[in-house]
Amino acid sequence: SIKMDLLHSNGVLIIQHLQRDYRAYQDFLNFMSHVGDPRNIFSIYFPLWFQLNQVVGTKMIWVAVIGDWFNLIFKWILFGHRPYWWVQETMIYPNQSSPCLEQFPITCETGPGSPSGHAMGSSCVWYVMVTAALSYTVRWKDKSAVTLHRLTWSFLWSIFWIIQISVCISRVFIATHFPHQVILGVFAGILVAEAFQHTPAIQTASLRMYIKTNLFLFIFALGFYLVLKLLDIDLLWSVPKAKKWCANPEWINIDTTPFAGLVRNLGALFGLGLGINSEMFIMSCKGKNSCKISFRILCIAVSLATLQVYNFVKIPTHTEYLFYILSFCKSAAMPLTVVALVPYCVHSLMRTTEKKIN
Repeated sequence: SIKMDLLHSNGVLIIQHLQRDYRAYQDFLNFMSHVGDPRNIFSIYFPLWFQLNQVVGTKMIWVAVIGDWFNLIFKWILFGHRPYWWVQETMIYPNQSSPCLEQFPITCETGPGSPSGHAMGSSCVWYVMVTAALSYTVRWKDKSAVTLHRLTWSFLWSIFWIIQISVCISRVFIATHFPHQVILGVFAGILVAEAFQHTPAIQTASLRMYIKTNLFLFIFALGFYLVLKLLDIDLLWSVPKAKKWCANPEWINIDTTPFAGLVRNLGALFGLGLGINSEMFIMSCKGKNSCKISFRILCIAVSLATLQVYNFVKIPTHTEYLFYILSFCKSAAMPLTVVALVPYCVHSLMRTTEKKIN
């Protein structure tokens, strides 16, 4: 406990230093915090990669979902505090002179703080993207191509670490995480992504396999929660702390609660399984049009536009259980749209156009 308090107090000093000396970069750091948001995986990265390479796109969803699930379990085990409420409740500062940490609209996360979900989600998905890009260049055999591969390797991994460091600094800057929490998140995300480099079975998984995986993840998490609740351990202890110490009650969002993230990820995995095992996917993404660049570009453009429309759909939050159900449905609709609905519509449009020309 003493060592953890020392770690937290040193973290607070770093946060104060960032908020004082990096004020000019506030907009950039807030932007990088949004870049690390795990929800961007489903609405931006996945639509781009799935049409470029279905293997990479599928792996991306699995890595994001399983990684976020492990993040939830780790959060429940580690009981990590967040800086913006820890400074208000700790007794290590004399005369109740707790440091003043500035809060922002994206500060008031309601789940436990360790490890950082943003850092973990960002590192795992960017790890998948970088390794996928490098897999194309590693096949080059001639001498000049080997040199180009090494340059590409250095460039992409430099970009990877620049993004991860920027996301970590941004999360510390807004007083949502301590430094050790974001560092733990980055390396945990890399481990999850690396594990899926050696799991080819996900590419041929049936809809039954997707459903079984969903049920296992949900039952394990819910069972873990209920067992500890019977032992009088409240895993939602962080929610009242967030509500108590958040500077603005309007910044508290039910979408940041532990179960909201779980439901969102389970919905995305189910939607992916439903889409990949659908007739629409087989007819469009496995048909003759799937090899055409025009088909892929149209699918990417329409998918990105459609998913941005989804983001404007606000789920009612007055009833918690209704929110979880609708959140699951919305999350399932996003990969289903990218994998099956949009490609099928584009395929039908191109086929109709070809018939008119002929």
